[in-house]
Amino acid sequence: MSEKRVDVRSGEEVLATAQQILNEHLSHLGLKRSSQRDAILRIFLATRDHLTTQELHTLVAKEEPTIGYTTVYRALRLFTQCGMAAEVEFRDGIARFEHRLNRRNHHHMICTTCGDSVEFFSPEIERIEQRIGKRFHYSTTQHSFQIYGTCETCQKKREMPGK
Repeated sequence: MSEKRVDVRSGEEVLATAQQILNEHLSHLGLKRSSQRDAILRIFLATRDHLTTQELHTLVAKEEPTIGYTTVYRALRLFTQCGMAAEVEFRDGIARFEHRLNRRNHHHMICTTCGDSVEFFSPEIERIEQRIGKRFHYSTTQHSFQIYGTCETCQKKREMPGK
């Protein structure tokens, strides 16, 4: 089976870069750095998953039980505002977040039966983005592309009645 999450980098260098970006953004907003945001950022960057706010809060609470759900929610919004996170919706009405720091643009294939997802790269889609941007005189920076279907596991379950 192929890797479902691609091109995710983590480590001290990525964390230092993320901290710098966040600190600049906080300064611009007139907010101060906090140990709670630092912990949330560190835990968020350490995961390879598309996390809901609740899922991230659960991870954070294991290490920092005093950090509340609202603090995690607000931190994710800050991370998204400064470009370190992206909100991804897999057609189920639930907002998920993935980190974008030092990541190539990628796309998602989502199973409409079980909600599983796979990330993939497509040079063809990148070329289309550039061509469309040029046509409409945009300097494109990113795009969102999801394909919906039924994963192999769910297809097999359908083929085996009674299971």
